[in-house]
Amino acid sequence: MRCAILLLLVMLAGCSKPEPAYQWPLPEGFPLPIVPADNPMSAAKVELGRHLFYDTALSANQQQSCAGCHQQQYAFAQPLKVSVGSTGQSHRRNASALVNIAYNNTLTWAHDGLTHIESQLLMPLFGDNPIELGAGGHEQQILARLKRAPYPELFSAAFGDSRADFRRVIDALASFSRSLLSVNSRFDRYAYQQDDSALTEQELLGLNLFFSEKLECHHCHGGFNFTQATSHQRQPLDRRPFHNTGLYYVSRADLAGKGYPQHDTGLSELSLNPADDGRFRAPTLRNVAYSAPYMHDGSLATLAEVIDFYAAGGLVSTLNGETSDGRQHPGKSGFVRGFDLTAAEKQALLAFLHSLSDEQFITNPAYSNPWLTVNSEN
Repeated sequence: MRCAILLLLVMLAGCSKPEPAYQWPLPEGFPLPIVPADNPMSAAKVELGRHLFYDTALSANQQQSCAGCHQQQYAFAQPLKVSVGSTGQSHRRNASALVNIAYNNTLTWAHDGLTHIESQLLMPLFGDNPIELGAGGHEQQILARLKRAPYPELFSAAFGDSRADFRRVIDALASFSRSLLSVNSRFDRYAYQQDDSALTEQELLGLNLFFSEKLECHHCHGGFNFTQATSHQRQPLDRRPFHNTGLYYVSRADLAGKGYPQHDTGLSELSLNPADDGRFRAPTLRNVAYSAPYMHDGSLATLAEVIDFYAAGGLVSTLNGETSDGRQHPGKSGFVRGFDLTAAEKQALLAFLHSLSDEQFITNPAYSNPWLTVNSEN
């Protein structure tokens, strides 16, 4: 009898169909991202995460979704200097573009301790300074909203049963975020698909300038993902991707001297190391033409302004009636030395940066708002 039961269990196990391994939409030869062992990728989890990403039900007052600050047509960034949360509170930083963040070894503008998307998601969900989605203290109300269709079916497909909790919410959101891959720009076709006609002569001039020692761009925006903040299965090493680019240098009440404005000193807020004053993470330049404005505070409106900024070796501006000369900051990166460009060279560099645009990424229906389809069918 015991043998018969064991045989039956074996037969039942053999009949079950395990979910197929997740198929990364990557060209041949591209490295696979590193995924936490306790949150493996699955198509069902990604689909659940897509619904959650676009659902205002995740905010306490049901006024905002993740997509409010990360909009697909802007490479999952936002065309505002700084974001505004669900309660109307302005943030102090520009919304980062969610491009290939499956490869990021750090998240957000200036936090070297956030190395997994799952951990980072706690900030927009539960952070209170500033309030983004404002879920803290409203957990049960939010989870109750996730009992409506199609969530029971989506949770069951992703996790085996329809129970909604915030661990599952975060795992699904992280999975969807990792699925946002951009690898089909004209630069990709030139560099990785051997299409010599993909870039124009002007763009090739810009490419050569970008990777030249004259401009130094590639030192902070190098590699296939155009950022130092990259790791993958072939490159697990974590390189320190935070840099002071000479954006500000003003009087500080907490210092016997000058530094970045007190309201946002970058990595030094967490490290408490004065050497980290004004250091922010170098973002990817993939789809950079879609994600204006630029810098951690959205202070530069166009790519042309960004080029002028680096050509000058930093920014001279006025803050609260005081002249700020970021070029003089002692912690400024040695790669931000300034350079001279002719008008033609500047246009070539701009053209190359535009060649990093992936139109498929900003129109891909797999990344789009699923609720629009649901509402159009009702």
